[in-house]
Amino acid sequence: MTREEAKKKASELVSKMTLEEKMSQLRFDAPAIDRLNVPAYNWWNEALHGVARAGQATVFPQAIAMAAAFDEDMTEKVGTIVSTEARAKYNAVSEEGDRDIYKGLTMWSPNVNIFRDPRWGRGHETLGEDPYLTSKLGAAYVRGLQGDGDTLRTAACAKHFAVHSGPEAIRHEFDARASKKDMHETYLPAFEECVKEAKVEAVMGAYNRTNGEPCCAHTELMEEILRGEWGFEGHYVSDCWAIRDFHEHHMVTKTIEESAALALKKGCDVNCGNTYIHMMKAYEDGLVTEEDITRSAVRLFTTRFMLGLFDGSEYDSISYDKVECKEHRDFSVEVSRKAMVLLKNEGLLPLDKSGIKTIGVIGPDADSRVALIGNYHGTSSRYKTLLEGIQDEVGDDVNVMYSVGSHLYLDRVEPLAVENDRLAEAKTVAKHSDVIVLVMGLDETLEGEEGDTGNSYASGDKTSLNFPESQMIMAKAVIATGKPIVLAVMTGSAMDLSFATDAENVKAIMQVWYPGALGGKAFADLIFGKASPSGKLPITLYNSIDELPDFTDYSMKGRTYRYMEHEAMYPFGFGLTYGKVTVKSDDIDVSAIKAAGNDNALLEKAEAKVTVCLKNEGAVDIEEVVQIYIKDNDSSLAVRNHSLCAFKRAALKAGEEVKLILPVSGKAFMEYNEEGKRILDSKNFTLYAGVSQPDERSVKLCGVTPVKIEVKL
Repeated sequence: MTREEAKKKASELVSKMTLEEKMSQLRFDAPAIDRLNVPAYNWWNEALHGVARAGQATVFPQAIAMAAAFDEDMTEKVGTIVSTEARAKYNAVSEEGDRDIYKGLTMWSPNVNIFRDPRWGRGHETLGEDPYLTSKLGAAYVRGLQGDGDTLRTAACAKHFAVHSGPEAIRHEFDARASKKDMHETYLPAFEECVKEAKVEAVMGAYNRTNGEPCCAHTELMEEILRGEWGFEGHYVSDCWAIRDFHEHHMVTKTIEESAALALKKGCDVNCGNTYIHMMKAYEDGLVTEEDITRSAVRLFTTRFMLGLFDGSEYDSISYDKVECKEHRDFSVEVSRKAMVLLKNEGLLPLDKSGIKTIGVIGPDADSRVALIGNYHGTSSRYKTLLEGIQDEVGDDVNVMYSVGSHLYLDRVEPLAVENDRLAEAKTVAKHSDVIVLVMGLDETLEGEEGDTGNSYASGDKTSLNFPESQMIMAKAVIATGKPIVLAVMTGSAMDLSFATDAENVKAIMQVWYPGALGGKAFADLIFGKASPSGKLPITLYNSIDELPDFTDYSMKGRTYRYMEHEAMYPFGFGLTYGKVTVKSDDIDVSAIKAAGNDNALLEKAEAKVTVCLKNEGAVDIEEVVQIYIKDNDSSLAVRNHSLCAFKRAALKAGEEVKLILPVSGKAFMEYNEEGKRILDSKNFTLYAGVSQPDERSVKLCGVTPVKIEVKL
């Protein structure tokens, strides 16, 4: 069903409603209108990395982990599986008359905010720090969620619009100040891609203000950019209880009725919260018109018609046995394998089981289900922790010793417990082991959303890049035994790994993220060589928090790999494999770019084509990610360093060489001026084709120098 057809049907249906009935449909928990055969509908559902909060579902790796795979096709397939399970669940519970929260088909995902600061607790919900990577993967996930059928499989929602990435503790009253250049260069591209290219059906506003106006009632963001410049035709939803913040915290209105009216008039169609229950009083006070109310009601029913909720759809036959089926579980393990990032390997990995009698597995996250799943997750019927993955892989051939080693965090222990109550056990296990897998990290109780149950800090943000003291005491004691160590890091954000990077007997470091319900299987596959690690960091791992600007400073100066002024501990785009790769590029076609000249409209649609030859000179089959970065050599408007402008994952058997052609958009050759306008400001560029960034640190760590390609337009 086309949008025009759906809108016509929506308009006809809404025209039959009373004013009060129309108002009632603007709530997230819209009631039934029995006389018009309109069933109740709850707009709130979550699908960040699987259908969330509604019982059984395939629990994929957290979003930041999926981003580490640098794989558009994979990300789209995850979205397809998630939306298939959402349909299966919707079909089943609707038959039972259950239309409660988390049961609908409007999925409030993906989160395409930019992970600009590693302290942000919700950063692991995002697709990383780079606007290009986030744009491509966010749009891919939207396509997967929405499908390409006659009706939407589910309706995706790009959130949180816009300029939103902490601090969590003050998000309800905070005003994020960003220049027009930073807005369009960093904070808005992913939303634009989701809207213009992937045709996302919904956009969610953020809690905070941006440059003075609340994001759920923002003239520039909602009216001028979203619906004006980008031509967005879907519906806009508030973050939950964000409109209440207008008068309680932002102080931009005086009454709840004024808040409801301001949001509605600016184009916020559905209220997650209870502010819109006051819409009748706002109408009676002359703050809104029936036309305002009708406009939003039509938008919402257009989405419901596009989902086939009144006329049926091709997805009505999806049965419940699709939920967490074997095919979906197996793919979740594949995603997890692609997501894990090998940061260090000094000859220890892959482990040879035949030469090992005892493996020691130590750490509070080693056997933790909570550490597998991140936040906004569903419920798996089966979990496999890192400990269980190792045990299953070695069977009875290798003895596996285990110690929790320490508490996850000191503040969470019982009053009589002491910080080293398992320290002796950890050291004993280490001394009796041939090799140690040391598992350190956090979980959703330590980094997450403000107000989430269980957060040790109310906000969920981190105050430093250090691991909790309890874990550091344990780690130093285990390292002091001198036994060879594989460090597995289960976090969703950058941590200070200097203690392990500098330790001679920490021979390998793997960034495991929150790897999904079956992440332990993927981890075991990698460390024992059944597959090669292939993930790349979608964030920068910094040396110190001292290198970062103030958390509340939304200027991009000094932030992320594009603007940072210090050498990274582990750079964005970095990740090792078990192979030995060489990269060659002897061809670049920029004819389309040159033909566009100075015509901005033509240039934005043009593409250069970079040919890259990749050879695996190693002895094992691998997957590798080719990355293209661009540097504008002349423009004063250019980012400080360089920018990712293309990437592609490739599978290479031992000894195999493949040729890849990567398109580079004409947009990559343009810069944003201080007014936020994209222009061609230079004729002199350098492109770098490799398996990492072209910076010295990346080249030193991975041993592969990117090919340098000079381009003169």
